[in-house]
Amino acid sequence: MKGYQLTEFGIDGLHAVDLDMPAPGSGEVLVRLRAASLNYRDLMMVKGLYNPRLSMPMVPLSDGAGEVAAVGEGVDHWKVGDRVIPNLAQGWIGGPVDASKARTTLGGDLDGTLREYGLFSAKALVRIPQHLDFAEASTLPCAALTAYNALFVSARLEPGETVLIQGTGGVSIFALQFAKAAGARVILISSSEEKLERAKRLGADETINYRDVPEWGRAVREMTGKRGVDHVVEVGGAGTMQQSLDAVRIGGHIAVIGVLAGKGSFDLTSVLMKSVRLQGLFVGSVEMFESMNQFIAEKGIKPVIGEVFGFEATQDALRCLESQSHFGKIVIRF
Repeated sequence: MKGYQLTEFGIDGLHAVDLDMPAPGSGEVLVRLRAASLNYRDLMMVKGLYNPRLSMPMVPLSDGAGEVAAVGEGVDHWKVGDRVIPNLAQGWIGGPVDASKARTTLGGDLDGTLREYGLFSAKALVRIPQHLDFAEASTLPCAALTAYNALFVSARLEPGETVLIQGTGGVSIFALQFAKAAGARVILISSSEEKLERAKRLGADETINYRDVPEWGRAVREMTGKRGVDHVVEVGGAGTMQQSLDAVRIGGHIAVIGVLAGKGSFDLTSVLMKSVRLQGLFVGSVEMFESMNQFIAEKGIKPVIGEVFGFEATQDALRCLESQSHFGKIVIRF
C-alpha cells in the first residue's frame, strides 16, 4: 500500500513509500483511509518543533476518515463497509485525560493517517455523520473535537453568552459554527479583511482586524458594554494572552488551545483580579467525539474546507498550512 514516512525533520524529509499491508489482530479494525486533514500539530511534528526526539521513520498526520476493510477477532460492533473516523488519542475512550492516554496519539506516538490503510483500536473509532463525505469527516478528530471540548465541556456554553474567537483556522472556524449553532454571540478577530467577511457569512456577529486594532482586547470590552466576553478560544498562546485577559469578563473562561502567536508575556495579576479560569485543552475522548457527532448531525453542520490536495501533493498541502493563507481546513484526498 502507498503511504508517507517522515525520515528526517522538515517538509522535504517526508517521502512517499510502499508499506506492508497490515492485518487486524484481536480488537483491531483495518480501515481503508479515503481522506486526511492537516492540523498545526502535524506541521510542528514534521518540522521537529513538537517532539524533537520523535522516533523515525514515522507515518504522520492526526486526522483521517475511511471505511472498514476488515475486523479482527472479538470485534462485533463494526462491519466491513462502515464509514469511520479514528480518534486522535487511541487510548482515551472516556473520563479525564491522563499521561497514559495522552501517549497514544496518531501521527506522533503511533503511526498516523497518511497511508492508504491503517490499523486502529475498535474502541477508538466513531461513526461518520450521515450527511458528511469522507473529506468533510476527516476534518473532525482534532480541530472540531478541540473546539467542541472548549465550548461545551470546558466552557459549558449557554445560549446568549458571548464568545471571542481568534483567527480563521480549523479550530476557530469550528468554534464559530458550534457557538452560533448553540445560540451564542461571536466576536472574531483576524488580520485579513477577506477572511473577516467570510467569517461574517458564517455567522460572526462582530469582527475586528487586529492589525488595524492592536489593542483588540479593549475594543472587545467596548463591544460588550465594558463587561467583557464570557469565553475566549485562545489559539495564539502567550503572544495574545494579555489581550484575551483584557477582553474576558470577571469570572470568565479562556480555553488555551494553540501557540500560533509565539512567545510573549502577560500579567498574572489579571488572572487573579478577574478570577479568570484558564483551561488548557488536549483534544478529546471517544465519548466526547460521539457526543460532538450527534450535535453536528442534529444541527446539520458542514465543515469548512479551504483547500483540497491530492495524495501526491502532500508536501504542497503542508506548505499551504505553513503559509497560513487558508480559511478553514486543508484536506488531502486519497
